[in-house]
Amino acid sequence: MSERVLRVAAPVAVGLLILIGWEAVVRWNSIPPYILPGPLLVAETLWRDGPSLMLSLLVTLRITVVALLAAVVLGAAIAILFAQSRLLELSFFPYAVILQVTPIVSIAPLIIIWVNDTFLALLVCAWIVAFFPVVANTTLGLTSADRNLVALFRLYGATRWQSLRYLRMPSALPYFLGGVRISGGLALIGAVVAEFVAGTGGAETGLASRILEAGYRLEIPRLFAALLLLSLTGILIFAVLSWVSRALLAHWHESALPEEE
Repeated sequence: MSERVLRVAAPVAVGLLILIGWEAVVRWNSIPPYILPGPLLVAETLWRDGPSLMLSLLVTLRITVVALLAAVVLGAAIAILFAQSRLLELSFFPYAVILQVTPIVSIAPLIIIWVNDTFLALLVCAWIVAFFPVVANTTLGLTSADRNLVALFRLYGATRWQSLRYLRMPSALPYFLGGVRISGGLALIGAVVAEFVAGTGGAETGLASRILEAGYRLEIPRLFAALLLLSLTGILIFAVLSWVSRALLAHWHESALPEEE
């Protein structure tokens, strides 16, 4: 069996075993669905309530995608500034760390109060969670270029922009893409947490609000169905970003080259 087939078959087999064991435990112990629903009931609920949950997922996904794009663009720009000036990095990087380590739940209410637009407030919360991996990884990549090559560029009179474009950026690309993959999941987490805090309702209701609503009503199968959608969305985001990373690094970087037999 090839490694590619095994990479898919092994986790699928483990997942099926977990689902079978979960369903067996629920049935044998007659656990009420408002405590722990079985996988079959969750699948049935997802099939029945799927259209309404998908509409809410689209709201959350819109916040996630925009926050990720903002994290990528602004994070890369900040990292380039840090790489160009050691003084800027020493002055502002600690504040980026402070934003990262501060729980978003504690500052989300303030952001929602200060920003009148609900979508923009949720976007800011998700961006705060997602931008740091891009900044940290890209800064590390830009400053980790081979010193001998940096000296060679300087010897031949390359400008700062030429060194950045032809040396530092290519060497930082794997670090940048690694940070983007991490930020993809964090953007989704940030969007969900912000929705929890905001408690948005009405037509523009995100999936987090559906989860809260299902919990209040003890509709636990619906809660599990919404959680399943969130998990699948996170997996899809990571898979897409991983594919993009492999496509950009293929044929030239060690991490994307196939292993030799």
